[in-house]
Amino acid sequence: MQTLSVKTDRRTQLVDVTAQVQKAVASSGVTEGICYLYVPHTTAAITINECADPDVAHDVEGATDRLIPVTGPYRHSEGNSDSHVKAILVGASQTVFVQGGKLALGRWQGIFFCEFDGPRDRKLHVKVVADQN
Repeated sequence: MQTLSVKTDRRTQLVDVTAQVQKAVASSGVTEGICYLYVPHTTAAITINECADPDVAHDVEGATDRLIPVTGPYRHSEGNSDSHVKAILVGASQTVFVQGGKLALGRWQGIFFCEFDGPRDRKLHVKVVADQN
């Protein structure tokens, strides 16, 4: 398993980590297999979506903030309940196939680390497993 560092600079932010994950895949030496991605934080998540137009990530950031506002009514006393809810809805893990030593993403897809309680220094765990053929 490899652990990538992700530094965020806003409270809500989608960070394109596709190149970092692809580098981890390449360094694993696996040509055919599966890449598992896992975020070990309760106020952050991981998703796959369009990365060709940065406005998509910006729109997602705004939409999640409008759908789940910072102010409650929430009972959690740390002031980040919205961040927990957003992380639950997006999810802490993703799986991507590896083909020919590369992530088998669609033409417009990228991998985004989703920060909901930043700015922070975060971690993203990457595990690449070879096919057993």
